[in-house]
Amino acid sequence: MSTPQSHWLTSFFGKQLYIYLSLLFSVPLFLMIEVYVRNVGIHEDEATASAITFLFIVGVFAGRYLSQLWISPNKTIDNEYIIAMILLIIGCIIAVFVLPFQGNRLIKFLFWIPLVFIPLLLGGLIKVVRHNVQFQLREAQTSAAHSKSELQLLQSQLSPHFLFNTLNNLYGLSITQHEKIPPLLLKLADLLRYSVYDTKEVFVPLKDELTYINNYIDFEKIRIGERLMLTSAFESLSRPDIKIAPMLLIVFIENAFKHSKNTADEHIFVEITLKTWADSILFSVKNSFGVPQEGENMIDKHSGFGLVSIRKRLELLYPNEHELRIEEAEGFYQIMLRLKMK
Repeated sequence: MSTPQSHWLTSFFGKQLYIYLSLLFSVPLFLMIEVYVRNVGIHEDEATASAITFLFIVGVFAGRYLSQLWISPNKTIDNEYIIAMILLIIGCIIAVFVLPFQGNRLIKFLFWIPLVFIPLLLGGLIKVVRHNVQFQLREAQTSAAHSKSELQLLQSQLSPHFLFNTLNNLYGLSITQHEKIPPLLLKLADLLRYSVYDTKEVFVPLKDELTYINNYIDFEKIRIGERLMLTSAFESLSRPDIKIAPMLLIVFIENAFKHSKNTADEHIFVEITLKTWADSILFSVKNSFGVPQEGENMIDKHSGFGLVSIRKRLELLYPNEHELRIEEAEGFYQIMLRLKMK
């Protein structure tokens, strides 16, 4: 059990490592001070240099200790204070070389003032800078942990969201076109197997994601039938190791099929393209939709859970590494997405 005295010593000196570092630093410090003392004409230069070195080291620890009294653990110290401390240290160092040691008592007193303030300010500066770095590191770790939790939550919601929409579609088909249900259930099993078991990582191979997308397209072909006018162009991958966030592109494709089939037109038009260029993945989905009612914005109408979650995932996984554009024109709704390769 620590005593109050040992607690005070720990608070003053900090970790034992700091003491060892100060002892190591005191050797070159002593040599520099001895040269300085000899040049200003102080007698018994070795003894004086040893005393000044000891007081300097203690002064650094004292400055570190005093700075703890006004540092708030819940915020950083403003840069203005740090700059002011640096300028004061520089000013004191200049004063040490400018002020003469010889003279009356007032001159000698003024000479020792900067020697006292240099270690105090230096110790305080070291503590303040270390505090700011540690605080920013904790903030970054907290933000990263929060982002990871939010990402896991968003990713865990994707499968239920997809399953809910698919079961709604299967229910309608079971009444009107029940002969399509068996092959659709087989495709649905493949889709769910990937979304549940193969998407645990933050990034997955793009080739696996494309396989999943092709399975989903086959699923929609069976479900929609001859009404579907589909154009898909998936460029061969330049590298097999390209990765992408799982279940990212499928949300746009799912929205395209879901909203285009609600039109009264005889045919449903969906166009999907994906290619790689330089260090980017270029993806586009274009689909037809019905004429909106007056005053109704189709982009807002179509921005349900899927697009909201995708925007959040893009911000978390591709910060400053993506570009998403959504356009609506001449009866077509189009999204264009650029991602940096992983």
